[in-house]
Amino acid sequence: MQKQKVCIIGAGLTGLITAVCLSKLNLEIDLVADNMNQNLQSFRTTAISQDNLEFIKKLQIFKINKQNFWPCSKMELYTENKHKLSKIFQLDNINSENKQILYMMENSKVTKKIIEKIKEDKLIKIKNENKISEIFNSGFLKSINTKEKNNSKYNLVIVCVGNSSILDKFILDNNIFNHSYGEVSITTVLEHTFNTNNTATQIFLNDGILALLPISNTKTSIVWSLKKNSSNKYNDKSYIKNEIKNYVKKFLKNIKFASNLEIRDLNLLIRKKYFDERILLFGDALHVVHPLAGQGFNMILRDLISLEKILKNKMNLGLDIGSSDILSEFSNEIKSRNLAYSLGIDFIQKGFSFQKKPIKNFRDQVIKVLDQNYYIKDIFYNIANKGLRF
Repeated sequence: MQKQKVCIIGAGLTGLITAVCLSKLNLEIDLVADNMNQNLQSFRTTAISQDNLEFIKKLQIFKINKQNFWPCSKMELYTENKHKLSKIFQLDNINSENKQILYMMENSKVTKKIIEKIKEDKLIKIKNENKISEIFNSGFLKSINTKEKNNSKYNLVIVCVGNSSILDKFILDNNIFNHSYGEVSITTVLEHTFNTNNTATQIFLNDGILALLPISNTKTSIVWSLKKNSSNKYNDKSYIKNEIKNYVKKFLKNIKFASNLEIRDLNLLIRKKYFDERILLFGDALHVVHPLAGQGFNMILRDLISLEKILKNKMNLGLDIGSSDILSEFSNEIKSRNLAYSLGIDFIQKGFSFQKKPIKNFRDQVIKVLDQNYYIKDIFYNIANKGLRF
């Protein structure tokens, strides 16, 4: 029986791991990439939940160790009051030393290893294309238009090119809910004196949220979501670096910047329609959330787990993986939970954006009460670890 064929457009982290995952189903994969190496230049990091790490482990891309996924056994939340920081919440290992609150990975390091795995996979072919002008019908299947003639026919085309792509807007008529947070995300990596660096820290400042995310005992990733209306301070890199030093000196010693500052706008995006005829949008093309909860890529991995399960079951029945019934089943399974999860993160972001002192004090007091309730902490951990289940 001839293998079914999938075209994955986009070679970011989402496209790469989707290609590896679906190749395990004995599907032929064409991975259409502009420039895979450009993703190796970034210093961005990503949080992975315990449950999603188990899924990555099953893909057998590389060894699951501290060099690739740095474990964080504790999370602490701080609030700023009169330029002083006070701890309001702490979450520790949940009932087991083997379970971590989260794991941190360096995107460029993991991307490099996935690319190496893909180049060894006989079921995945890399097509270096810098422009795709059209996805069109070719009999009952789909084909794509590129600068070079491509006669391949696909049962399914998966678009992983992100929310800003002209392509995904063209396919589904820009059918999205989208708004700007009026913030930028500033990311960088710090080197510092050796310590037992196992605590993910979030500081709720008066003009944004600053996260300290360990990636080794001597390196920590910084993610700062800063309001744009702060007198355009985010444009002054010297100011940003000095502020970071002032805030993290409570936690880290002998700080040195190990990377440049990466700055990007922050938006909320929720896709209303997930698929068209044999075309599935995926990853950031479906949903983009605020980074404060570190859940963006975890949501993508949960979607991938669902997609793999559905496609595997349908292939065992000899069905066409690009049929509307199958894509509709996938959409119905994940859309409601993605909507609820995205709006929940948006609600949390708004809750920590209040600057009026009475509201801010009330918020912090509520969090301190929750900090004493271990049942509530278990719920928080399970939602962050496994997402919403309904």
